[in-house]
Amino acid sequence: MMMRKCAFLSMDSLDDFESYDHLVEPHLKALGWQLDTISWRKKQVNWSDYEAVIIRTPWDYQQDEQAFLKVLAEIEQSSAHLENPLEIVRWNIDKIYLQSLELLGATLVPTLWHSRLAEQSLTEQRVDDFFAHFSCEQLIIKPRISANADNTFWLDRDSAKARIIDLNQIFNNRDFMVQPFMEHILNEGEYSLFYFNGQYSHAILKTPKEHDFRVQEEFGSRLTQITPEPALLKAAQTCMAAIDKLHIMPLYARVDFVRHQRGFALMEAELIEPSLYFNMDQHAAKRFADAFVERMHQLTL
Repeated sequence: MMMRKCAFLSMDSLDDFESYDHLVEPHLKALGWQLDTISWRKKQVNWSDYEAVIIRTPWDYQQDEQAFLKVLAEIEQSSAHLENPLEIVRWNIDKIYLQSLELLGATLVPTLWHSRLAEQSLTEQRVDDFFAHFSCEQLIIKPRISANADNTFWLDRDSAKARIIDLNQIFNNRDFMVQPFMEHILNEGEYSLFYFNGQYSHAILKTPKEHDFRVQEEFGSRLTQITPEPALLKAAQTCMAAIDKLHIMPLYARVDFVRHQRGFALMEAELIEPSLYFNMDQHAAKRFADAFVERMHQLTL
């Protein structure tokens, strides 16, 4: 059997990260696909050597998102099929996309959206206004384009005042967002549900280690496979339906939620480079491979 070729788009080194994409390789091979993993920063790649390029672990793209988008454009201009498509990436790369999901029924964590601070610095009064707006004692301030919790600040009133200089330096040239800190992150965690070709695959709960709020595995969080309760599954399906109305359904999606007083609030819909935690469900890697091959088959019809 002649093998067809596809590539996973990654970064130069994953030494500091946990990735489980290798679990997909034997399933792709059994379906007739040879898989290569290529850094998005590698020069002079002939993308037309591949039938498909799947964005998977370029977990440093936020350091130069314009260069990253340029590489994706080059892939789309080749004969290779890009997943998820550049149109979706451009929409999903700035977290303000959440507003369009809210208009279609998704419940969000309350958010203030701000442009970079080049013309109006943060002052103690402005930060106090954030606390007053949400009637809260703790805030999250983070970039609208970010990954891995980079430049994400968890602040109370005292620490916010102490870090005014840092906040102004970080967000001088970055659009940012402000949210009340969701207490359930600490005592419960963040839920992630995974969809391949719009079909539910599996779900996990990510609980941060003590005295931390970051749920990424690299920061010591605890992962638990779960069966989502009906209200959580309904919230995820509402989000996926909204995505489907706005775009062609992506090959993969991870939707992240936190419990709050109104049920479950959407934290993010990860459509660019989410960890898909194939290690947490013994059938997830095969489901992904099958979804990809089915998608490629549909392209030829």
